[in-house]
Amino acid sequence: MKLKIALLQISPEKSLEENLNKGINACRSASKMGADIALFPEMWSNGYDIYNRPAEVWQKEALNSNGDFVNTFGLLAKELNIAIAITFLEKFKKAPRNTMVLFDRFGNRKFTYAKVHTCEFGVEKDLTPGDDFYVVNLNTKLGDINVGAMICYDREFPESARILMLKGAELVLVPNACPMEINRLSQLRGRAYENMLAIATCNYPETVPDCNGGSTLFDGVAYLPELEGSRDTCVFKADGKEGIYIAELDVDMLRRYRLQEVHGNAYRRPELYKELLKKEISEPFIRKDYRG
Repeated sequence: MKLKIALLQISPEKSLEENLNKGINACRSASKMGADIALFPEMWSNGYDIYNRPAEVWQKEALNSNGDFVNTFGLLAKELNIAIAITFLEKFKKAPRNTMVLFDRFGNRKFTYAKVHTCEFGVEKDLTPGDDFYVVNLNTKLGDINVGAMICYDREFPESARILMLKGAELVLVPNACPMEINRLSQLRGRAYENMLAIATCNYPETVPDCNGGSTLFDGVAYLPELEGSRDTCVFKADGKEGIYIAELDVDMLRRYRLQEVHGNAYRRPELYKELLKKEISEPFIRKDYRG
């Protein structure tokens, strides 16, 4: 089972309608390239254009989760027979959310995930954080796989990937909108390695401010019997240019590895991790803008 994940490393246009049409065309191209899953970069509906604009302006661009923009990709997923992970600024109660909806190849909505770890030290303070992580069984043309999601800054918290692993994730989809430099790539590498799962990240290309492409797939498989020492778990990395990149995940190899290696949930001691559930924060980590 070698799953093909289309990383839609494309730049946004100037309007919602243009982004809708460009997104549709990108998914059609991904389907022709043999993709099983198409993944958009973060907040595709408005190109993550929430900086250098008043909150009251960009918040008006928030969309209903069950509105035409999102549902178009559900219909498209069914037409193309591929899963689509579409991202958007979601209209939500008091303030919008940074959201991803995953549709399966039959057009069924598998989950609606909102970014849990919003960047409260910046403009994302005006977003509503998500309140849970989700893992679903996703049927593809090649077979089933358990899929979860993180969005951008979620990557920087080991708890995000850990809870997804504990919920059964084999593949984590990560929409992104920031420079993928060595340390952020190292975070993805670490999350994949320590949880023995695959992480596919889709970023905006270098033509988008504060982004540099570099969409990746880490497969989480650090050791193979036929190899001396460890192997590079980064099995795909795009350059900075705009494009649709196909990253191939060997699911069977990952599953064999998870059956025998020592990471993930094989040897954990959760009875000793009670400190992780404490809410108290002490210096040097106290931040006045932390919402709790």
